[in-house]
Amino acid sequence: MTTRWAGVPASRRRDERRDMLVRAAFVLFGAEGEAGLSVRAVCREAELHTRYFYENFADTGELLAAVYDRQAEALGDVLARALEEAGPDAEARTRAGVRDVLRFISDDPRRGRVLFAEAPGNDALAARRRAAETALLDGLVAMGPRDDPTVLIAATMFTGAMIELARQWADGRLGDDLDTVVDAAVELATALHAKAAERLAR
Repeated sequence: MTTRWAGVPASRRRDERRDMLVRAAFVLFGAEGEAGLSVRAVCREAELHTRYFYENFADTGELLAAVYDRQAEALGDVLARALEEAGPDAEARTRAGVRDVLRFISDDPRRGRVLFAEAPGNDALAARRRAAETALLDGLVAMGPRDDPTVLIAATMFTGAMIELARQWADGRLGDDLDTVVDAAVELATALHAKAAERLAR
């Protein structure tokens, strides 16, 4: 009888099983949150034996971190493409970035849960979220004059506001009118940028 993995090289078999587990965890976490993420549940969803889970992950926390990495990479690609298409204008880049981040979440609400929902006790996931926030902050700071506290303060405020905006949008607390939310966010962000520029010019 031909087995499922007959003729598939060992390294590829492992990669495929890892991918199946990550996709299964995305489905479960997206539907139920961390409470629905157990080794047995993930393996059942992926239709794999539990030994294949431990072939790839030490525990569900490590698995969830892999799920986060995949969604964060996808969001990063979307954001990079949006900023490239927007061109150099600061307001156009802000609008494109805000719009496409929120649209990314709207297109599949499970993404918002993975990227922004609370997951207390998951140190690996918390560390990744902190690293993503720091990377965004560093990118914004690099766009302004160096060694000026105004730049760091403005970038910190924008980073925190953008993350919270995405979280509230993912939770459905901002309604469902994307254009209205984007317009308001861009107006406020532009005002913050203008105020920071005015202060730097003094």
